[in-house]
Amino acid sequence: MRVQLSSFLALLVLGSALAAQMPATREAAKLQPGDEMRIRVWRDSEMSGDIGIGPEGTLLHPVWRTLKVTGLPLADVEARVRQFLTRYQTEPQFVAAPLFRVTIGGEVQKPDLYFLAPDVTIGQAVALAGGATERGRTDRVRLLSGGQLRTIKLDGNDPSGNLPVRSGDQLIVERRGSFFREIFAPLVAIAGSAAAIINVTRKH
Repeated sequence: MRVQLSSFLALLVLGSALAAQMPATREAAKLQPGDEMRIRVWRDSEMSGDIGIGPEGTLLHPVWRTLKVTGLPLADVEARVRQFLTRYQTEPQFVAAPLFRVTIGGEVQKPDLYFLAPDVTIGQAVALAGGATERGRTDRVRLLSGGQLRTIKLDGNDPSGNLPVRSGDQLIVERRGSFFREIFAPLVAIAGSAAAIINVTRKH
């Protein structure tokens, strides 16, 4: 059990080191199914609204349903919206803003699914969720994105806190607690129980 406990502690240290080495950069912003587009067309309420994006990458709207907006640079998305609107207006006046779906949970005041603009940072996203609770650890905010996990410190010194959100991000603010009480002590207890069982077995 000592070997297993040492291995466990080593993995914890290694995981923290790897997270710290992850570069403070992100992939180019692109819309994905499940996100939304906020479209405002001048003097046309029927074509305006916060419109969801379906599984095929097209907008879930009677008029916009043939327009695919996923997997493209955001500048290209705006160009596609403009081109689409020329079917109905000679010189369309509109605003098209992407909204990424971001899940914010853990020890925050208002855990929920949010739809955020691409320029919203990780730190701002947590603030929009009401910030951390009294038990929340702003020095351990988990970011799960694209199958990768990193730990971010929202202390003003970690540049990762200024990373912009991306589609599908999951932010979890960890709970404040004692490593000894919640992890180390239970492992020691398990090790002690195992040793006691072994001693009893040997006696018999």
